[in-house]
Amino acid sequence: MPTVGGFTPTSGPVGTVVTITGTGFTGVTTVRFGSTAAAAFTAISDTQITATVPAGASTGKITVVTPGGSDTSMGKFTVR
Repeated sequence: MPTVGGFTPTSGPVGTVVTITGTGFTGVTTVRFGSTAAAAFTAISDTQITATVPAGASTGKITVVTPGGSDTSMGKFTVR
């Protein structure tokens, strides 16, 4: 089961590349900004993902989904 520990930057416009850190990211299937799924993301390792803020995203928490489950960030990403 993944655990989202944090992400950087914490705000930006659509198209911003966000680095998400945590654990259990192997096999990630979906990254969501609020309720909007990112079309582009890459699992760099079991502890790091890069994801591009998708069109239509609004300010909200980031969710990582893997075959083992999902986890949502404590903080919100602010779409500017």
